[in-house]
Amino acid sequence: MRLKDIKILCFSLLFMMAMSSGFAQDSSNNGDEDQRITSRRSELWNGLYTKYRVGEKLYYYGEYHVRTRDQLVQNMAQIYLRFGMSYIINKNLEITGGIVTPFYWAPPEYQNQEKEYDNIVNQFRFWQQALFIQPLGRAKIYHQIRTEQRWRRDYFVDSPFELTYRWRYKIASYIPINSPKLQKGTYFLSVYNEVFVQTGKTVIRNPFEDNRSFIGLGYILNENIQFQAGYAKSFQQRESGINYNNRDLIRFSVYHNLDFTKKKTPPVDFQPVF
Repeated sequence: MRLKDIKILCFSLLFMMAMSSGFAQDSSNNGDEDQRITSRRSELWNGLYTKYRVGEKLYYYGEYHVRTRDQLVQNMAQIYLRFGMSYIINKNLEITGGIVTPFYWAPPEYQNQEKEYDNIVNQFRFWQQALFIQPLGRAKIYHQIRTEQRWRRDYFVDSPFELTYRWRYKIASYIPINSPKLQKGTYFLSVYNEVFVQTGKTVIRNPFEDNRSFIGLGYILNENIQFQAGYAKSFQQRESGINYNNRDLIRFSVYHNLDFTKKKTPPVDFQPVF
């Protein structure tokens, strides 16, 4: 990759991080800044991502996550299941839509509550996504825009489900290290920054929800399997508007691609799973 390309990529990522950090700061200033309470957490996220070709331009998309928290593995946090179908419009644009069924474990602080609560609650979501691919030298820039309609409830028993909307933008890149392009046997650097904003009748004090920045190292075993491990920093605003989670996330991911179409030619180019 040329030095100019690297500078453009780094500038884009730093710009997004700066914008999202400013958004978080503005949100915190809505109240008394001295009252802001920030909790430090560490979590371990393990994920399996799948993308299976079932038609010339049609793919099944799936994500399956197990997440633990508190000293990485002390408590269960989530089981997260995302399903969808992707359609390739052209080599630089694809769209995806589907459903999500996450299960959340109540945080330890609920044990001190007098009200009866459920240890595990689920959510129901629809989601839609557009992925724009921008070539940049040896690397590519990925612009992911994702929307979600979420029916959520509190952990307290008999809490009602409430509808909110989440809007996400991610800028990401896979940069090959030991090869001119992403192919079998390639080690690559993976970086991204993602901003989360939410809206809805019940969203009053925390329209800014989260910002996640990630850096990791990946390896392409073959055309069907790749591995990735890395570190993410998450700054998350809670419902009160003055409570924040400063999260350190260790991520291990496996990506699995298959082609179920009878016609294997032309071959499918390597494409990261989003």
